[in-house]
Amino acid sequence: MIIESLVVGPIQANCFILGDEETREAAVIDPGDEAKRILSRLQKNNLQLRTIINTHGHFDHVGGNKALQEKTGAPILIHAGDAPMLAQLSASAAVWGMQADDSPPPDRLLEDGDEITFGGITLKVIHTPGHSPGGISLFTPQDLFVGDTLFSGSIGRTDFPGGDYGTLIRSVRDRLFILGDDVRVYPGHGPDTTIGQERRFNPFFQ
Repeated sequence: MIIESLVVGPIQANCFILGDEETREAAVIDPGDEAKRILSRLQKNNLQLRTIINTHGHFDHVGGNKALQEKTGAPILIHAGDAPMLAQLSASAAVWGMQADDSPPPDRLLEDGDEITFGGITLKVIHTPGHSPGGISLFTPQDLFVGDTLFSGSIGRTDFPGGDYGTLIRSVRDRLFILGDDVRVYPGHGPDTTIGQERRFNPFFQ
Protein backbone atom coordinates (compact mmCIF):
# COMPACT_ATOMS: atom_id res chain seq x y z
CA MET A 1 0.00 0.00 0.00
CA ILE A 2 1.21 3.47 -0.91
CA ILE A 3 0.97 5.93 2.00
CA GLU A 4 1.56 9.60 1.21
CA SER A 5 1.13 12.30 3.83
CA LEU A 6 0.65 16.04 3.46
CA VAL A 7 0.43 18.66 6.19
CA VAL A 8 -2.33 21.03 5.10
CA GLY A 9 -4.02 24.23 6.20
CA PRO A 10 -3.26 26.81 8.88
CA ILE A 11 -3.76 24.30 11.72
CA GLN A 12 -1.31 21.90 10.06
CA ALA A 13 -3.52 18.82 9.87
CA ASN A 14 -2.24 15.58 8.42
CA CYS A 15 -3.92 14.45 5.21
CA PHE A 16 -3.19 10.93 4.00
CA ILE A 17 -3.34 9.48 0.51
CA LEU A 18 -3.58 5.70 0.41
CA GLY A 19 -3.05 3.93 -2.89
CA ASP A 20 -3.18 0.40 -4.23
CA GLU A 21 0.07 -0.20 -6.10
CA GLU A 22 -1.54 -2.58 -8.60
CA THR A 23 -4.88 -0.96 -9.45
CA ARG A 24 -3.73 2.64 -8.73
CA GLU A 25 -7.04 3.25 -6.94
CA ALA A 26 -6.77 5.58 -3.94
CA ALA A 27 -8.48 7.00 -0.89
CA VAL A 28 -7.86 10.36 0.74
CA ILE A 29 -8.23 10.57 4.51
CA ASP A 30 -8.97 14.01 5.98
CA PRO A 31 -8.53 16.52 3.14
CA GLY A 32 -8.48 19.46 5.51
CA ASP A 33 -7.34 22.10 3.02
CA GLU A 34 -5.14 22.68 -0.04
CA ALA A 35 -7.10 20.46 -2.41
CA LYS A 36 -4.83 21.47 -5.29
CA ARG A 37 -1.82 20.01 -3.49
CA ILE A 38 -3.71 16.81 -2.79
CA LEU A 39 -4.77 16.51 -6.42
CA SER A 40 -1.22 17.18 -7.57
CA ARG A 41 0.11 14.42 -5.31
CA LEU A 42 -2.50 12.00 -6.64
CA GLN A 43 -1.51 12.86 -10.19
CA LYS A 44 2.20 12.53 -9.42
CA ASN A 45 1.60 9.00 -8.15
CA ASN A 46 -0.76 8.14 -11.03
CA LEU A 47 -3.58 7.43 -8.59
CA GLN A 48 -7.32 7.60 -9.22
CA LEU A 49 -9.30 8.85 -6.24
CA ARG A 50 -12.17 6.49 -5.36
CA THR A 51 -13.21 7.73 -1.92
CA ILE A 52 -12.85 10.64 0.51
CA ILE A 53 -12.89 9.56 4.16
CA ASN A 54 -13.33 11.93 7.10
CA THR A 55 -12.12 10.68 10.48
CA HIS A 56 -14.25 13.40 12.09
CA GLY A 57 -16.09 16.57 11.16
CA HIS A 58 -13.84 19.42 12.34
CA PHE A 59 -13.09 21.96 9.62
CA ASP A 60 -9.31 21.50 9.70
CA HIS A 61 -9.80 17.89 8.57
CA VAL A 62 -12.65 18.24 6.08
CA GLY A 63 -12.30 21.75 4.64
CA GLY A 64 -11.11 20.38 1.29
CA ASN A 65 -14.05 18.02 0.81
CA LYS A 66 -15.92 20.31 -1.55
CA ALA A 67 -13.05 21.14 -3.89
CA LEU A 68 -11.80 17.55 -3.95
CA GLN A 69 -15.21 16.12 -4.75
CA GLU A 70 -15.87 18.74 -7.41
CA LYS A 71 -12.67 17.72 -9.22
CA THR A 72 -12.95 13.94 -8.82
CA GLY A 73 -16.56 13.02 -8.10
CA ALA A 74 -15.34 10.78 -5.26
CA PRO A 75 -17.92 10.01 -2.56
CA ILE A 76 -17.54 11.51 0.93
CA LEU A 77 -17.68 9.11 3.87
CA ILE A 78 -18.10 10.09 7.53
CA HIS A 79 -19.64 8.64 10.69
CA ALA A 80 -23.24 9.61 11.28
CA GLY A 81 -22.33 11.23 14.59
CA ASP A 82 -20.27 13.93 12.89
CA ALA A 83 -22.17 14.26 9.61
CA PRO A 84 -24.10 17.40 10.70
CA MET A 85 -20.82 19.28 11.09
CA LEU A 86 -20.16 19.20 7.35
CA ALA A 87 -22.81 21.84 6.66
CA GLN A 88 -21.35 24.18 9.31
CA LEU A 89 -17.67 24.34 8.35
CA SER A 90 -17.64 27.99 7.31
CA ALA A 91 -19.17 29.07 10.62
CA SER A 92 -16.84 26.82 12.62
CA ALA A 93 -13.76 28.17 10.86
CA ALA A 94 -14.92 31.77 11.31
CA VAL A 95 -14.88 31.32 15.09
CA TRP A 96 -11.10 30.81 14.75
CA GLY A 97 -10.68 33.66 12.28
CA MET A 98 -10.25 31.26 9.38
CA GLN A 99 -12.11 30.25 6.25
CA ALA A 100 -13.47 26.92 5.04
CA ASP A 101 -16.03 25.87 2.46
CA ASP A 102 -19.05 23.98 3.73
CA SER A 103 -18.84 20.38 2.60
CA PRO A 104 -21.32 18.65 0.35
CA PRO A 105 -23.46 16.16 2.26
CA PRO A 106 -21.92 12.74 2.83
CA ASP A 107 -22.54 10.00 0.30
CA ARG A 108 -22.17 7.24 2.87
CA LEU A 109 -22.62 7.26 6.64
CA LEU A 110 -20.15 4.97 8.38
CA GLU A 111 -20.73 2.77 11.39
CA ASP A 112 -18.44 0.77 13.64
CA GLY A 113 -17.30 -2.39 11.89
CA ASP A 114 -17.92 -1.12 8.35
CA GLU A 115 -15.34 -1.83 5.68
CA ILE A 116 -14.13 0.59 3.00
CA THR A 117 -12.55 -1.00 -0.06
CA PHE A 118 -10.62 0.55 -2.94
CA GLY A 119 -8.54 -1.56 -5.26
CA GLY A 120 -7.27 -4.48 -3.22
CA ILE A 121 -7.16 -2.50 0.04
CA THR A 122 -9.74 -2.73 2.80
CA LEU A 123 -9.97 -0.35 5.78
CA LYS A 124 -11.98 -1.36 8.83
CA VAL A 125 -13.93 1.39 10.60
CA ILE A 126 -13.45 1.56 14.37
CA HIS A 127 -15.74 4.05 16.13
CA THR A 128 -13.51 6.00 18.55
CA PRO A 129 -15.58 8.84 20.00
CA GLY A 130 -14.33 11.30 22.59
CA HIS A 131 -12.71 14.06 20.54
CA SER A 132 -16.01 14.23 18.69
CA PRO A 133 -19.15 12.06 18.79
CA GLY A 134 -18.52 10.47 15.41
CA GLY A 135 -14.75 10.16 15.48
CA ILE A 136 -13.43 7.04 13.76
CA SER A 137 -10.14 5.26 13.26
CA LEU A 138 -9.31 3.30 10.12
CA PHE A 139 -7.41 0.03 10.43
CA THR A 140 -5.48 -2.23 8.15
CA PRO A 141 -3.47 -5.13 9.62
CA GLN A 142 -0.37 -2.94 9.96
CA ASP A 143 -1.53 0.67 9.83
CA LEU A 144 -4.00 2.74 11.85
CA PHE A 145 -5.29 6.20 10.95
CA VAL A 146 -6.70 7.76 14.11
CA GLY A 147 -7.68 11.36 13.30
CA ASP A 148 -7.49 13.42 16.50
CA THR A 149 -8.16 10.52 18.87
CA LEU A 150 -4.52 9.74 19.69
CA PHE A 151 -1.25 11.57 19.16
CA SER A 152 2.38 10.74 19.76
CA GLY A 153 2.64 11.28 23.51
CA SER A 154 -0.81 12.85 23.82
CA ILE A 155 -4.52 12.60 23.04
CA GLY A 156 -7.09 14.74 21.25
CA ARG A 157 -8.78 17.70 22.88
CA THR A 158 -12.11 17.01 24.55
CA ASP A 159 -13.26 20.58 25.26
CA PHE A 160 -15.02 21.05 21.92
CA PRO A 161 -18.79 20.51 21.66
CA GLY A 162 -19.51 16.80 21.81
CA GLY A 163 -16.13 15.94 23.29
CA ASP A 164 -15.75 13.83 26.40
CA TYR A 165 -12.50 12.95 28.18
CA GLY A 166 -13.61 9.66 29.71
CA THR A 167 -15.04 8.48 26.41
CA LEU A 168 -11.81 9.30 24.60
CA ILE A 169 -9.66 7.44 27.12
CA ARG A 170 -11.88 4.37 26.80
CA SER A 171 -11.80 4.57 23.01
CA VAL A 172 -8.03 4.44 22.97
CA ARG A 173 -7.57 1.91 25.76
CA ASP A 174 -10.35 -0.50 24.81
CA ARG A 175 -10.47 -0.17 21.03
CA LEU A 176 -6.98 0.82 19.83
CA PHE A 177 -4.50 -0.54 22.36
CA ILE A 178 -5.78 -4.05 21.68
CA LEU A 179 -4.59 -3.97 18.07
CA GLY A 180 -0.95 -4.92 18.65
CA ASP A 181 2.28 -3.19 19.58
CA ASP A 182 3.70 -3.13 16.05
CA VAL A 183 0.73 -1.34 14.46
CA ARG A 184 1.88 1.99 13.00
CA VAL A 185 -0.32 4.90 14.13
CA TYR A 186 -0.89 7.90 11.86
CA PRO A 187 -2.47 10.79 13.83
CA GLY A 188 -4.32 13.82 12.54
CA HIS A 189 -1.51 16.13 13.68
CA GLY A 190 2.16 15.57 14.37
CA PRO A 191 4.43 12.57 13.82
CA ASP A 192 3.45 8.94 13.50
CA THR A 193 4.01 6.48 16.33
CA THR A 194 3.11 2.89 17.27
CA ILE A 195 0.53 1.29 19.51
CA GLY A 196 3.32 -0.18 21.65
CA GLN A 197 5.01 3.18 22.09
CA GLU A 198 1.79 4.86 23.22
CA ARG A 199 0.70 2.03 25.49
CA ARG A 200 4.01 2.13 27.34
CA PHE A 201 4.86 5.82 27.39
CA ASN A 202 1.83 8.02 26.66
CA PRO A 203 1.35 9.96 29.93
CA PHE A 204 -2.45 9.83 29.67
CA PHE A 205 -2.40 6.05 30.11
CA GLN A 206 0.20 5.60 32.83
